[in-house]
Formats: sequence, structure tokens, C-alpha cells
Amino acid sequence: MKSVYDARNISMMMDLYELTMANGYFLEEHEKRKVAFDVFYRKNPDEGGFAVFAGLEQILEYLSGMRFEDEDIQYLRSLGHFDEEFLKYLKTFRFHGDVYAFPEGTVMYPGEPIITVVADLVEAQLIETEILAQVNHQSLIATKANRIVRSAQGRSVSDFGARRAHNNDAAIFGARACYIGGVNGTATVSAGQDFQIPVGGTMAHSWVMFYKDELTAFRRFAARYPHNCILLVDTYDVLKTGVPHAIQVFREMRDEGILSRYFGIRLDSGDLAYLSRRARAMLDEAGFPEAKIVVSNSLDEHTIFSILQQGGQIDAFGVGERMITARSEPVFGAVYKLCAVEEEGVMKPRIKISENIEKVTNPGLKRIYRLYDQKGHSIADLIALQDETPESITAMLDPEKPWKHYPTEGMVFKELQIPVMQGGMRLQPVEDIQVIRQRLRDQLEKEVWEEEQRFQNPHKHYLDMTPAYYEEKMRLLQEEMS
Repeated sequence: MKSVYDARNISMMMDLYELTMANGYFLEEHEKRKVAFDVFYRKNPDEGGFAVFAGLEQILEYLSGMRFEDEDIQYLRSLGHFDEEFLKYLKTFRFHGDVYAFPEGTVMYPGEPIITVVADLVEAQLIETEILAQVNHQSLIATKANRIVRSAQGRSVSDFGARRAHNNDAAIFGARACYIGGVNGTATVSAGQDFQIPVGGTMAHSWVMFYKDELTAFRRFAARYPHNCILLVDTYDVLKTGVPHAIQVFREMRDEGILSRYFGIRLDSGDLAYLSRRARAMLDEAGFPEAKIVVSNSLDEHTIFSILQQGGQIDAFGVGERMITARSEPVFGAVYKLCAVEEEGVMKPRIKISENIEKVTNPGLKRIYRLYDQKGHSIADLIALQDETPESITAMLDPEKPWKHYPTEGMVFKELQIPVMQGGMRLQPVEDIQVIRQRLRDQLEKEVWEEEQRFQNPHKHYLDMTPAYYEEKMRLLQEEMS
């Protein structure tokens, strides 16, 4: 699989303040010290019960190939902000840090660190923007796609969004995220090539309009693509001409012995519930009950749910702008916050305090466990001190109600963060996207409660703490407030 670095170097994709701070650290700090940053988010999109982690592969590609070219150094010098020794350092820059992360395709919840970076101060500061850009984009789109897939209730969903995506990268990586989220394929050819995603498509209205009449257009398309013959029937009139002409062509194909198992019609406008019901009746009456009905046109989880609730007879959905842009809530909101600083060889915790309680960070290096009951259902996620193991944890508490302690006896622990990079070197090869996609599917089928998967008022998944970690956080808060 080719990397983004085969064609370009995106190392300069960062906010200026990262460079000015790094320049200051480089000049002020005479000894290299390690720091730790956590990546987490504060709110599920669309008031959902969870989100889907995606974008890790592109982060690892970025960190593995991060470098500054001569033209980059020249440009930075022209800004007049940077010391020459710092620019000399950037000339030979490589990332040498450690990265711990959830596996891609993991169900995640607000407040828990999905990525932790441990690296020299300057290195850790310079990578913030790209890490957040990848997490915020792909996790957002994967989460939206999964909502849409679940609303389709087992029917096929395809990504039709490239032309409405915000740019080329948004289309290609958005298609990747959609596939992780559960869609069956994409219309974006480059995404299919880059990530081995099934590609598919039908025809546009221009094909029908080019020929002298609709029937001729359908016949030409059927002759050229008999094994993927989905005819767009709403260019002129769906029920008066579109569906009848499609039926006529299907009869001709059947008589010629070229009618495949995959054929049908697509609706791209109008009342999709009503039109699909009428079209289904017409196709069945004509002897084509196996003909597929595909619909598109500004779909999302809410319109799909409504169409099906109204009895829409639909086999597949092509979803574009509202999935590829996550139109209903287009900002994911992951942040990158300092959580520990090396002092005399020991990583000491740091905490950010805010007037907004949700913006107070969880300090220090830590472990993140997911706890399961004996049936394999996820009960809660748990933040623990770095040296706390499942054997040493006997209770957990809700940080919003710390007087409530819950025993962990009989629960199964799974550590969520795994090492993915050490000393700047990847610890695992590129993960097959089918494995990532299946990981999400398995969690939703076996682990995540149905109540968390509701679109309206989903059950809250608890992010608890061990008593020892909670005491450490309170101690740091008291120190900072005193």
C-alpha cells in the first residue's frame, strides 16, 4: 500500500505556534526532557452513545516520514521567528518518540485517552496538528457512517460523497473512514485503489440525456454493462417512463440470456418511500422480483430511518454529502493535552484546570481498561494509575459521584491502549482494513449494549476511575488551587 509520502511531504502541516513554542523550548531547555500528551475528545457527535476511532494508520505514516526539506527551512527562515540553531535542528529532524493507541475501529467514549505520545518536548509539540487533523476527520466520518449503516438495518450502503467532500484528501480518507464505519463500498476510485475498498457505481443523468431517448440510453448501458445493470429512472418521469423502460430492457436482456443476478433501478429524487413502493410493485408484477432498488439523494440516518419506517422498498443506499461531511455535526473536537513531564528521570503528572469541569484534564501516565461482564458485554471503561494491574484493582468509582464505589470482582479487564511506535519505529505493519472494519462490527454485535446504540437518548457508557487514580487527581487539583 502506498503512503502519502510517496507523492508529497506534509510535515509542514502544523500551526505556527507549535514551531514558535518548539523554538522556545529548544533555546530555553538545555537538557532534553520527555513529556507525555494525551489525545481525547469531550462529546460524542450527534448526541450518540459512542464514537469510532479511525485515522491511526495515517498518523503512523506521518510520524515515520516526518522531515523538513530545504525549501521548508528557507520558508521558516523568511518568517524571522526562528533561531538558526533551531533551523539546523529541523534540517535533520526525525520523530523518535513512543506512541500508544487504541486499535483502529475501536468503539470509544468521551474523556478517555485514545492516543498517548511520549517523546522529547520539541518532538511532541511539533506533531499536534497532524495527529488531531487525522483523528478529528476520520473518527468523525467513521462515526457518522456507522450511524447511517445501522439505520439501514442490514441493507447495503455505499459512499457516493467524493464530489461533495471538502477536498481530495477529505474524499479519499473519508471513504476509508466510511468503510471502517461499515459501508459496503465507495464510488471513489482512488480510495478503492489505495485501501482495497470495493468500488461501484451506476450511471448519471447525463448518460440518459445524451441519447435521443431514455429507452435507447438504457439499451446502450445494458449492452455494455449487463452484469452491473442499474438503470437511473428519474431523469424524466419515474413511474410513467423510467420504470416501464427499465422493465422493457430487462425483458430484452432475459430473452437474450444476458440478464445477470445483479440488475435493477436507481432513484435519485422525489418521494423515495412512495416511489420505491410503486416501483417495487411494478417490477414484481413484470416478473422481476429479484431486481434491486437503489436510492440516493441527500440521505443520512434520519432520512433513511424515515423512508424505511414509511415502508420504502429499498435494497441499497448511496449516501453522499451528509456522510462524507458529517453535515449534522461536522466537528469532532479531539484535543491534545500535556499530561506528564519528566523531572529527574521520573514522569511527573500535569493537570489543566478550567472553569468548565469537562475541560479539567486527567493527569499523568495512565492505563485505560475496558471492563466486561461474564457474558462479554462492556460494563465501563476505567482509568488507572500506570502501575495498577487488573490483579491489584478491586474497586472503581464514578468521578462524578465519587462516594459510589463498585467492586470489580468477576469482571474481565482488557487494556485498550497498545504500543504502536517505539523510538520512532513502527511496531506493527499496515493493518488490513478488513480487520479494522471487522473489529468494529464485532464490538457492536457482541460487546456494546443495544441501549448505547440508540439514536435518541442513548445509555451513557461510564468512564470510571480506580480510587487510587481519583485520589491522585484530587491531590493535584488541591496543589494547583492552593
